[in-house]
Amino acid sequence: MKSTEQLAVTKNISGNGNGFDPEVIRRDFPIFKRKINGRRLIYLDSAATTQKPNAVIDVIDRYYKFQNANVHRGLHTLAEEATTAFEATRDKVAKFIGGVKREEIIYTRNATEAINLVAQSWGQANIKKGDRIVITQMEHHANLVPWIVLSRKTGAELVYIPITPDGFLDLKDIGKIISANTKMVALTQMSNVLGTINPVEDIIDLAHKRGAVTLVDGAQSVPHLPIDVRAMDADFLAFSAHKMLGPTGLGFLYGKEEILNNMEPVVFGGEMISEVKFDYADWNALPYKFEAGTPHIAGAIAFGSALDYLNALGMENIRNHEKGLIAYALEKMKELDFIKIYGPLDSERRGGGVSFNDKDIHPHDLATFLDMMGIAVRAGHHCAQPLTRLFGVNATTRASFYIYNTINDIDALITGLKEARRYFKYE
Repeated sequence: MKSTEQLAVTKNISGNGNGFDPEVIRRDFPIFKRKINGRRLIYLDSAATTQKPNAVIDVIDRYYKFQNANVHRGLHTLAEEATTAFEATRDKVAKFIGGVKREEIIYTRNATEAINLVAQSWGQANIKKGDRIVITQMEHHANLVPWIVLSRKTGAELVYIPITPDGFLDLKDIGKIISANTKMVALTQMSNVLGTINPVEDIIDLAHKRGAVTLVDGAQSVPHLPIDVRAMDADFLAFSAHKMLGPTGLGFLYGKEEILNNMEPVVFGGEMISEVKFDYADWNALPYKFEAGTPHIAGAIAFGSALDYLNALGMENIRNHEKGLIAYALEKMKELDFIKIYGPLDSERRGGGVSFNDKDIHPHDLATFLDMMGIAVRAGHHCAQPLTRLFGVNATTRASFYIYNTINDIDALITGLKEARRYFKYE
């Protein structure tokens, strides 16, 4: 892989001794050649979507120029090449999350669609009135709204694991919350707002003892943490390619084979069938029975290169790099008496991002000002309205980090926050 050869193995570049140089990594990302309002781009919105390296962009370009064909449906050279590359990425995904079976990896459009697939297929077939669905108060709408809709349709009870004021799950009553009539426990492994890393293994273990099925929303965790879904023992895991250097419009659902085999598809058409008559249809084997229609072929093939890139860096190195960044960011932000931080203040128990508010400046105004300085942050409820309201606000500003961010980026953010106070005449 061309970009892998460009990666420098150095020591203590970002202050945490993790063994890779984010300044060198940035050279693989063409977007960082851009100037925003005449300033260098400081991208602090990777929790929303990550930037893409040349190793990914070049594969998409090459596919459409020299390899474009549909998959699974042709015997000509282009079709066979496209199919081979498309299926190779499925194998890489299976290995990346712990070495599961390739049949257990379902291509979807995103993590949202993956979760909806479980709710609509497994949920509607197995959950009824009087049953309980357990989720947490820190869920993204993608792992909240499908269960609200399912509970309305079935009459099931939707119960929430509460959170503490400092942003952790409050587990003191977890044995009562996950009751004997609980059928599904669905939770995020890492909050997209608070950054909290949840003890999913312990919760999954309890859920299984109660006879419940479990789903983990890994949209934020899979790009940032070493993941072994078999050790985690989750029944389902959902995540998206675009949050881990890959293209948009591509996601994945991992599901245990025995559960997937007993589920019905929810989208019907080409490719997901084994036989169709005028009055009859039967479904294809795993994983194809859940993959109706032409998939995002170029995106899937390119995502294979994204996984190669992440593997070359090493997920442990990525985690250590982000721990150093978030520890530094929290330290610097705590020195600003006009900033309120939401979520844990312990870098060991949170991911590489921080949501915060200026006591006087609205998050949207603050994000707009920072953009004037070339700094891209997120402002809003981050698709977690119930969570932000728990903290008494309608919106926060969020800065989130990834492999290409440096201590200098955080220093620029801190300078920007101070400059905003002067600009809005609060200093």
